[in-house]
Amino acid sequence: MDEAPAVAASGGSNHWLERIVRRTGRDAPALQEDFLGYLYKRLGRSLTAEPFYQFRAFAYTLADRLMLDWQRTWNAYHGTARRKAFFVSMEFLIGRSLGNALLNLGVEEDGRRALEELGQALDRLEAVEPDAGLGNGGLGRLAACMLDSCATQRLPVLGYGLRYNYGMFRQIIRDGWQIEEPDHWLKNGAFPWETPRPEYTRTVRFGGRTHHYVDPHTGWLYVHWDHDEEVQAVPYDVPIPGYRNGYVATLRLWSSSASEEFNLSKFNEGDYYEAVDAKNAAENITLVLYPNDASESGKELRLRQHYFLASASAQDVVQQWVAANGPDFKRFAEFHVFQINDTHPSFIVPELMRIFIDEYHLGWEEAWGIVTHCVAYTNHTLLPEALETWPAAMVQRVLPRVYEIIAEIDRRFALLVHAKWPNEPERHERMAILSADGQVRMAHLAVVGSFSVNGVSALHGKLLVSTVLRDHAELWPQKFHAKTNGVTPRRWIARCNPQLRALLDEALGPAWITDASQLHALEDCAEQAEFRRRWHEIKRHNKERLAERVLRTTGIEFSPDALFDVQVKRIHEYKRQLLNVLHVIHLYDRIKRGDAADWTPRCVLFAGKAAPGYAMAKKIVKLINDVARIVALDPDVGSLLKVAFLPDYDVSILECIAPAAELSEQIPTIGKEASGTGNMKLMMNGALTIGTLDGANLEIYEAVGSEAFFAFGLSVEEANALRARYDPQRLIAEDEDLRRALALLESGHFNPFDPRLYDDVLAALKNPQDPWLVLADFRAYAEAQCCAAQTYRDTERWTRLSIRNTARSGIFSVDRTVREYNETVWHLHPVEVEGGTAR
Repeated sequence: MDEAPAVAASGGSNHWLERIVRRTGRDAPALQEDFLGYLYKRLGRSLTAEPFYQFRAFAYTLADRLMLDWQRTWNAYHGTARRKAFFVSMEFLIGRSLGNALLNLGVEEDGRRALEELGQALDRLEAVEPDAGLGNGGLGRLAACMLDSCATQRLPVLGYGLRYNYGMFRQIIRDGWQIEEPDHWLKNGAFPWETPRPEYTRTVRFGGRTHHYVDPHTGWLYVHWDHDEEVQAVPYDVPIPGYRNGYVATLRLWSSSASEEFNLSKFNEGDYYEAVDAKNAAENITLVLYPNDASESGKELRLRQHYFLASASAQDVVQQWVAANGPDFKRFAEFHVFQINDTHPSFIVPELMRIFIDEYHLGWEEAWGIVTHCVAYTNHTLLPEALETWPAAMVQRVLPRVYEIIAEIDRRFALLVHAKWPNEPERHERMAILSADGQVRMAHLAVVGSFSVNGVSALHGKLLVSTVLRDHAELWPQKFHAKTNGVTPRRWIARCNPQLRALLDEALGPAWITDASQLHALEDCAEQAEFRRRWHEIKRHNKERLAERVLRTTGIEFSPDALFDVQVKRIHEYKRQLLNVLHVIHLYDRIKRGDAADWTPRCVLFAGKAAPGYAMAKKIVKLINDVARIVALDPDVGSLLKVAFLPDYDVSILECIAPAAELSEQIPTIGKEASGTGNMKLMMNGALTIGTLDGANLEIYEAVGSEAFFAFGLSVEEANALRARYDPQRLIAEDEDLRRALALLESGHFNPFDPRLYDDVLAALKNPQDPWLVLADFRAYAEAQCCAAQTYRDTERWTRLSIRNTARSGIFSVDRTVREYNETVWHLHPVEVEGGTAR
């Protein structure tokens, strides 16, 4: 953003500005007046209109309050030369914005009262707002939490992402199967929180060929990219308010459109479809989050998405610099840092090189020196298939000039590797950006082009340098470090669990919301009987709320007296929902054979989406639903065990689940989970964890101790050793409980009308090459579950441990994460906002 948004002002003393400030007061009467004005005068509706119109009117009312702080922030942001960071991510899973704006502006009670006096319910309006379809999972939620924290700490950080017309998909469960429907979150009109900025549109090029020539006067080599296609990147800015500090950060989202939307000559010739072909092709880039890449066209669309984000964002930053400083880039790296969130935005590296070399005619060494001092890379995965690669031929065809730059980066890097290890050709190939089998390795490109590479938990950081990026870490050990992820306590306690927030405010004062280390003082409160009673009542209230939602959505009745056992995350084999299902079948089998003495009633809740092209993940969804159906129908089971799959998992659903969860399932195959953030959200709300010591689970375990964390499973070293001699059949033969659970599944008990349906699932579980080692951990997992059930029967003990989890969750606040990034990578100074309306 090159100027302040919308209502930029020269100073705070202007009489007209003072009038605006008075008109946008934050008390109930001022909010009520503006709400009615928008409802009646802008939207042409009344108080009896559909809730959608009332939501929009109230959103506009709050957006007005954000706008004044937003323009003051931008005046301060651009007022002096300062170092800035740019957080570039394919996902920003911001959820709903209405409640977040109320909380961070400090007007929750005034807003509620303003509406109640008009006979309106705030909760009803909040429920109307769709979750923004800008992300899918932990990656996007981390990005949203990071921006929230940057705003709360007043750091000059701007987010760059894509404005998808459709989110990943809406998940419908039909006969147990996942059905995908379009998530058209913008179908009812523009996002009320965004401000379009068409004057700062950037042009992104694709296809064509390159021409190289030497200037006869200077001897400089010049390259002209004769592109086939231009796509316009139109920015839409979304305000991200800090917590009651008058600071509003910006999330800039790019929307794709054609340079010429309509070919009139083709239309006049009667070729009506071709007349809009260019428009449709351009808009496809930001049409859908993560289009299915099972086909060649799907792969190319995702490639275009990634480059579109990188190119538009890099151009935007460089053009802002040139507008203020001219084409002098000697200090560019001193004032800029690009934090690329996972491998998707790695094209930032060659795109910056292209801009500096082709558009501003810097020499290679000068341009490379700038790029490698202003790009930082966060890795989020150890899964080789998630370390993105693209067919080199496709990159060369779609992005010919960018491919040339990547090839030159790779050539020069190969010389460096050869100098370091002259007689190790195998290492040269392992480290190459362009692989021998014709792939562009984007993670390698990001590492080579960055000055900082970090994992997202302590364990992940260690595994990163000992496995997938070992060679690069040996070359550049100083680049690599770890920054454990975090989540914002503002949304994940204060917003989603208001009764707990009130109790914490009463016990600790309100400062814990921005200084989560203060939660440690809850340890003393855990010894007070009255505090434990209130804590238990709040948890029960939240369980009742979740149970109502489960019943309304699935028809399955959860009892608030039972243990709420929750596994909510994307469906993937390494997340091991299958291990959880096997344990559910084991519990069901125990009930059926009369082994229910000293039983702990349990409600097991699953939620998550399977990628549309991931057949095994979709089969797992079907299995969960089939097991849930049989368990619910079996009169022998009664209230001892309930299972449900809550469809269409998103941020808003998790805001209902997290406060109610009591046992948090974090059970990935060891060595496969980078960090996790769902584990932190449930921990903050007092859930105890059952899990492998993987990712950030290890740090949670170290924080709360073995009594409050039900740990199980192999270590990384044990898992690696086992793979060479893994024998699932032996495990089955030696474990009667496992054998009986698998026999129920094999018999078709849960799918009587299609008894062979799960043959492929069973084959995967019994395969000696199973990379997820599901059966290897079954016995230890069942024993940990038994320990959790026994602990839960002692309500006082469980409540103490629940309080301990919240008390020791402060280190998983994203505010700590951001401080660590800033201290070691970004080196930013907080922005002082003059005249901000902090509360």
